[in-house]
Amino acid sequence: MNFIVSLKIRGAPWTPPDPLKEYKRRGRSVSTVMRTLKPVRQKRSVRRKEILSRWQLYLFLLLPLAYIIVFAYVPMAGLQLAFKKFSPRLGIWGSPWVGLDQFTKFFKSYMFERVLKNTIRVSLYSLIAGFPIPIIFALLLNSMRNYKFKRSIQMITYIPHFISTVVLVGMVLQMINPRIGLFGMLYRALAGSDLPNLIGMPKAFSHLYVWSGVWQGLGWGSIIYISALASVDSELHEAAEIDGASRFQRVRFIDFPSILPTATIMLILNSGQIMNVGFEKVFLMQNGLNLRASEVISTYVYKVGIASSTQDFSYATAIGLFNSVINFALICLVNSFSKRVSDNRLW
Repeated sequence: MNFIVSLKIRGAPWTPPDPLKEYKRRGRSVSTVMRTLKPVRQKRSVRRKEILSRWQLYLFLLLPLAYIIVFAYVPMAGLQLAFKKFSPRLGIWGSPWVGLDQFTKFFKSYMFERVLKNTIRVSLYSLIAGFPIPIIFALLLNSMRNYKFKRSIQMITYIPHFISTVVLVGMVLQMINPRIGLFGMLYRALAGSDLPNLIGMPKAFSHLYVWSGVWQGLGWGSIIYISALASVDSELHEAAEIDGASRFQRVRFIDFPSILPTATIMLILNSGQIMNVGFEKVFLMQNGLNLRASEVISTYVYKVGIASSTQDFSYATAIGLFNSVINFALICLVNSFSKRVSDNRLW
């Protein structure tokens, strides 16, 4: 391999040493060097042939890769707003740096404790109530013998997932209406008085938010577990049935262990979203009466960054970055715990 790269250092040409001559100087023959380099060249050649033989697959990867780079990584340049005092006149690059002043401002704000507490309460409530119910539903659905009835239940529970958030909130508000709502009329018939204004009660907000979400996501959330149960070998159930195992025992010792790895991965992913409470639904259910319990990080960022007359973009970016860092730390923590307890983990 004869190539010469000349670099001028202080006006004098410089040539890198020849590897073969260097090996000769150390007492190694050229044949020994070539035998050493031959396997490396063969591996590179095999790797190149594999890539060329599957070029269609790599071509398909270009579009999603470009999408992720353009719409996920390029916008991350805007995170520098969290460390600046943004001015529309100066722009992103010309605005002065202020360091961690925006974060300090948020931590010292009287809203910090309120929005953090509300966000964690609603998120944990959603995780505790919404995570195990699809698993239980999938196990029960998998145990059904009547195929038509099973498919009918699946279709009925899948439909709410496709209802928009605006329509869902409208349905909730109509159902709990003290005068014309379904629950309002039932409460009046049983208790003899009007149903309290639940949407205006701070204590009732988290319950309305969580259980309406559980109803909407029950069928859709169970799909992945039903798919995992479909891969269970039927011979295991037949052998257990011959040995006298009841249906509950088969579910407990065959079905549940088979979906446990999938449930663990889903738990890790859901734990990483603890600080992300859906903005649209909270904002639509929010009013002046329940604001004390319904103001979460996402709605607060919207109000200080967009809805406010001052539009403090740097402050809103700092709050959003704080939220993202907490989510990333939580997902790493849960993944580390899962790695120690079992072999199921994301990385």
